[in-house]
Amino acid sequence: MSQELFGTDGLRGQVNIYPMQPEIVLRLGLAAGQYFRNGAKRHRVVIGKDTRLSGYVFESALTSGFCAAGMDVFLVGPMPTPAISFLTKNMRADLGVVISASHNPFMDNGIKFFDSDGYKLADSVEKEISSLVLDPSTNWEIPDSEQIGRAYKIQDSPGRYIVALKNSFPPQMTLDGMKVVLDCANGASYRVAPLVLEELGAKVVKVGNEPDGLNINRQCGSLYPEVTAQKVVETGADIGLALDGDADRLIVVDEKGRILDGDQIMAVCARDFLNKGDLPGNTLVATVMSNMALEVFMQECGGRLVRTPVGDRNVVEAMRHHGTILGGEQSGHLIFLRHSTTGDGVLAALQLLRIMREQDRPISELAGLLQPFPQELINVHVERKVPFDEVPAVQKGVTEAEKRLGDRGRVLLRYSGTEAVARVMVEGEDGELVASLAGDLAETLRVHLR
Repeated sequence: MSQELFGTDGLRGQVNIYPMQPEIVLRLGLAAGQYFRNGAKRHRVVIGKDTRLSGYVFESALTSGFCAAGMDVFLVGPMPTPAISFLTKNMRADLGVVISASHNPFMDNGIKFFDSDGYKLADSVEKEISSLVLDPSTNWEIPDSEQIGRAYKIQDSPGRYIVALKNSFPPQMTLDGMKVVLDCANGASYRVAPLVLEELGAKVVKVGNEPDGLNINRQCGSLYPEVTAQKVVETGADIGLALDGDADRLIVVDEKGRILDGDQIMAVCARDFLNKGDLPGNTLVATVMSNMALEVFMQECGGRLVRTPVGDRNVVEAMRHHGTILGGEQSGHLIFLRHSTTGDGVLAALQLLRIMREQDRPISELAGLLQPFPQELINVHVERKVPFDEVPAVQKGVTEAEKRLGDRGRVLLRYSGTEAVARVMVEGEDGELVASLAGDLAETLRVHLR
């Protein structure tokens, strides 16, 4: 949508500060309802949220807007983002909405949409909805009084999602005898994630499972995997699973307490699919932020890595374009397109547990297939966002760095979409060289982008 309102993954910001204000969100409900309402049939929208205190504010505002626009609203309460994607399609709804700021702290909140097939909305659709919200002269096509929508609370939505997740797991396989540390980040998965694992037979050690509206992502979850790592070592667990606030990303800890990121998880799953001849086009999709070691790994396995801009929506679009089924981000967004249309941390965990069971190997051995190259990431505050190729000193610095790294390293410069920040990433096999080159490039940006 318009950069005035939306970022790369929906609307997000601090509560009660533009754009996360009730009046803006109410207009968003009106606008989306007006856009998706067509014909005489009853139109449906599914609304879910995470555990933030402010979820009540925006749930009410959206419900008012959608009902006024003539859409029936189905409220499912705190549920993971991928659950809303699934329920939207499962319930034959026209639209799904998630109220969540993902891994952000409680004082932030956000809103993202799914279409009737469970995919995030196309840019063109988002732009039209955004224009309705931002234009003060928008002429709302309000339906007659008897045609306004109703709101319903759906009580069985957790059960529907749990069944869908379990159906992605081999029917004759269990997790009997396996101990799993599960950190739900005091977020949207606090009910469903433990139940899925327990119903499959695992002994679950729960962390971050007591949300109070204010503690979501606070020193827990995928942003703080060291908490899970400590608990794995303390309890002698077979694996640790750390989700974020809306459970669309996963970070894993092996039985020795070592933290594994999305790249390492993708390597394990890609190798499994390749060995079974079950990865279409032998293609894995990841973003420009994924470690170069993943690209080398795929080549050595007879596959290829396709890179996209940052954002799980970009990954999904590329997966559909290339006809493949596996993709994700280093941050832990992992997409298994046969089972879900968006990143799903619990689903990714089940796929990893399946591979451990089938191969009867600990996660440390499986994840040892990929040894990430040293990677240095530096954020640099900038006064202006000039295209990097228009700054000679920056181009010279990049060229010299790439020459020194050779074909076993790379440099990536990009601007943040929401902050006055340039991100410098350098990776290669020599950690000292990588750190030195990243520092030099960061200083060049500070000098020439003031």
